[in-house]
Amino acid sequence: MTPAIDLHTHSTASDGTLTPAELVRAAADAGLDVVAITDHDTTAGWDTALAALPPGLTLVRGAELSCRWHGVDPAVPLHLLAYLFDPGHPELADELARVRAARQVRGERIVRLLQADGIDISWTEIITAAGGGTVGRPHIAAALVRANLVASTTEAFEPDWLGERYRLPKEDIDVFRAVALVRAAGGVPVFAHPRATRRGRIVPDELIVELAGAGLAGLEADHEDHTPTEAAHVRALAAELGLLVTGSSDFHGTHKTVRLGAHTTAGEAYERLVAQARGVTPVASG
Repeated sequence: MTPAIDLHTHSTASDGTLTPAELVRAAADAGLDVVAITDHDTTAGWDTALAALPPGLTLVRGAELSCRWHGVDPAVPLHLLAYLFDPGHPELADELARVRAARQVRGERIVRLLQADGIDISWTEIITAAGGGTVGRPHIAAALVRANLVASTTEAFEPDWLGERYRLPKEDIDVFRAVALVRAAGGVPVFAHPRATRRGRIVPDELIVELAGAGLAGLEADHEDHTPTEAAHVRALAAELGLLVTGSSDFHGTHKTVRLGAHTTAGEAYERLVAQARGVTPVASG
């Protein structure tokens, strides 16, 4: 029987709506055999997810790193999925802490901009609702929904709101530095949704070629934000470069409509990924 493997999910440790414990239980209920917890720039959910791991489910510990490519002006933001790295690696841990702190500052500045325009939302309430997770725009979007200022998270990310008018740049990690740090920490770096044009600007294939030469292990092809044509392009590029291909839900709970296991990774690609890891190992619950 083919295993069901979802390598990209988020919990309340960043911008998901399920706690890490709820996330692994939901993964088991969805029929998954393997799930990765990949919160933004943090490993804070790892231990709780491990402690709650249901029988029959394997947990892959990871994170989604906020990166930027400076080859054009303005620089292009992108996301790097980092799997099975050592969370105690000093340089990577310091860089993630820096990015999380910058997210906090950026979030508070966005709230002040909203308040200056008479929009009554509270930074303290947003921090409390985040429950210690890495604060991002989805937390502010949720506050706008709770205040009945917008009907949904999707509306909150439209240009009149967080999509443009109240959007501020955030500090990210140079993508080449991120790949190097993940490898140094024994992890496996995979480029998240690299052709998702509906998300905004994308990087050229030439950059992915360079990243492959610098240690990039794979590309995420099957993703909710890729059209079939975009996914096919990613698979072809991965084949040309000898990179592994992943598929995943990018599950965020009620912040998005996509369900766990909506897109999955082939067993062969998963085995290739695990074989490259030198940081931590997947944990299987009996």
